[in-house]
Amino acid sequence: MTQDHNSPQLPDGGAAAGGGVSIGSMSGGSIATGSHGRAVSVNATGATPDPRHQELLAAVRELLAELPEQGAREVEDSALHAELVDLEAEITSSGRAESGRLTRVLGSVRRWLGSQAAAAGAVASATAVVQGIAQLLG
Repeated sequence: MTQDHNSPQLPDGGAAAGGGVSIGSMSGGSIATGSHGRAVSVNATGATPDPRHQELLAAVRELLAELPEQGAREVEDSALHAELVDLEAEITSSGRAESGRLTRVLGSVRRWLGSQAAAAGAVASATAVVQGIAQLLG
């Protein structure tokens, strides 16, 4: 009897049933073996981030830092914070934001600016977000 030296060995020296798996080369994809094997594949694109989206992301993060802390937020602050966090997550994960989200955030920032006398730093940050979105939406 000839044994595959790559097959799992039993304590008595015999080869385990089922044999082994050998992969010489693989690009992409997933492999699972055995009766309960499970393969998960996660793919990421290597697309170059759009510089305008990166500029908008920086402005969004600056405005988030300018907003009041959670316990001190007004309703308008909380709504804007949620929109900005979602926009930040989308740009961070994909390198860009879809136009529907940009339009919603633009409306939120404008409403927020019109609803209060925000601190000068927050107004400057909000203005940068509005300008960044306006450039992306054309």
